[in-house]
Amino acid sequence: MELIVKSGTARSLAMEALTHARCGEFEKAEETLGNSREAGRLAHKMQTALIAADGGEGKVPVTLLMVHAQDHLMTAMLVQDMAEEMIRLYQRLEMI
Repeated sequence: MELIVKSGTARSLAMEALTHARCGEFEKAEETLGNSREAGRLAHKMQTALIAADGGEGKVPVTLLMVHAQDHLMTAMLVQDMAEEMIRLYQRLEMI
């Protein structure tokens, strides 16, 4: 569950960063995206621990909850990357 929570936080903060950028609040957008990345790092650390515990030998059961947690993490990482690109676009538009 902690992987889902951290990943969800990372995703939500990335979306919040986009809102700040859309409003021209670029400093706040960068700060919020940084917070998103930190939450993502914590989630990724949990994922890495699960992978290490499994050792590629099927020691960690793959449940629907685990699949859901992985989906949350991958979605959060994608949203972060897209948010970063979109923030740069908003900044460029601001200059025009």
